[in-house]
Amino acid sequence: MFHDTDPRISLLIVDDHPVVRDGLRGMFESAPGFTVVGEAVNGVEAVERAAALDPDVILMDLRMPGGGGVDAIAELSRRRVRARVLVLTTYDTDSDTLPAIEAGATGYLLKDAPRDELFTAVRAAAEGRTVLSPAVASRLVSAVRDSGAPGNEALSAREREVLALVAKGTSNREIARELFISEATVKTHLTHLYAKLGVKDRAAAVATAYERGILG
Repeated sequence: MFHDTDPRISLLIVDDHPVVRDGLRGMFESAPGFTVVGEAVNGVEAVERAAALDPDVILMDLRMPGGGGVDAIAELSRRRVRARVLVLTTYDTDSDTLPAIEAGATGYLLKDAPRDELFTAVRAAAEGRTVLSPAVASRLVSAVRDSGAPGNEALSAREREVLALVAKGTSNREIARELFISEATVKTHLTHLYAKLGVKDRAAAVATAYERGILG
């Protein structure tokens, strides 16, 4: 599914605390389906190691001396690195959450997440699905609501269909196949529904749609 030769999900662990890195490495290496290919102590090293190791998923802390996570996520996006970034941090304040999501993180979990939830999140991130801890999802919704976004325009039936599939973690290509439309048309529907909801990306669209009762 990911690498032809190795079905396991490859991970790069980025955290400035050796104890945290050791704990995460031990946890993932003892579970089937994962392999840890490397570690980094800050965002700058994370970008270098991601380029060298080409992992499926990067577990990224946010606040690290010598280079924070948000800058690293933005740089990885700019370089079009294949890896999905799953933020794993102790911080769930708006000043941490929103910039990380906007920079291109696929998901955002807090370090107190149970191990099974973490495994599920990594699998989902590897497939390009959005993963948000409940606390983070509710913060995203509040931030979107408080940003004075328009968001009162009704979605068309087709936009609702696309949004429902996005909420299930379906890729643009799969949505196109399921609805018998082109990928370009899927992107157009997404652009329109983002504008109507007053959001910038899939994660915020799903969170807002649940909060407004459009999904659920």
